[in-house]
Amino acid sequence: MRQRWAKIGLAGIAIALLAVGIVVYARSDRDQAPEAATLQPVPVVATTVQQHDVPIMLTGLGTVTALNTAAVHSQITGLLISVDFKEGEPVKKGELLAQIDPRTYQAQLDQAEATLSHDQVHLQNAQLNLQRDSDLAKTNAIPAQQVDNQRAAVEELNAQVKSDQAAVESAKAELSYTSLVAPFDGVTGIRLLDVGNIIHPPTSSATAQSTQSDSNALVVVTQIQPISVIFTLATTSIPDVQNAVANGPLQAVAFSQDDKTQLDTGNLLVVNNQADPGSGTVQLKAVFPNQQRQL
Repeated sequence: MRQRWAKIGLAGIAIALLAVGIVVYARSDRDQAPEAATLQPVPVVATTVQQHDVPIMLTGLGTVTALNTAAVHSQITGLLISVDFKEGEPVKKGELLAQIDPRTYQAQLDQAEATLSHDQVHLQNAQLNLQRDSDLAKTNAIPAQQVDNQRAAVEELNAQVKSDQAAVESAKAELSYTSLVAPFDGVTGIRLLDVGNIIHPPTSSATAQSTQSDSNALVVVTQIQPISVIFTLATTSIPDVQNAVANGPLQAVAFSQDDKTQLDTGNLLVVNNQADPGSGTVQLKAVFPNQQRQL
């Protein structure tokens, strides 16, 4: 993380500027007599009185942090057959990053759909039989127990069809997991897996590891546009900030570490609800467009 200076402008103090026109006369040193003095008018420029807000600037040292960072994992186990991104390049949300061999999961979907079709046919036949038995029972041609048995068979097949439909949806979901896509707009990091490797879902131990060292991840995607800066201010300044926030958004300006180069202009996002009792400071978070990627 790179540190930057962040400044925010609070409510201004109104001041009035007044320019007064005067005329100054110069006296000749060669002629000491007042009646012989040469009077020279001096031009003076006068301006209209204006009222302005003078912003109060509060400065704090901040750290640049991404709004979102995600290690792209697979939700299934499979052979990685293609990697479709370039390291360090921007990606859009939903853009394909890599492809897992889909054949096994396509076969599971085909099987689930076949089972659903089979049970749907049996259900339709059972419903027709129930209708026939119901008509015959009205004339006492068959016992009522037979109708009840057929109705139970229809209900059982209805439940089976619902179960088959759920299996189809599950198989579709697993098939969709063979395509690894970008979770949000961002920039890719270093590729962590190559084509030909078996990719696995993350384990509990891998989840606890750093995203950069997680061997189960494909790549880490970081959102840098927009980007955030977390900085601190003294607790004594927080009431002024909160009062200013009540009147509208506050502007935040990020500077380089030497406080000489302005890097970007954004807005204050949030004031933390806890203070550090040791340092007497509170963290604040500002968001910057970062169009030039200087943060």
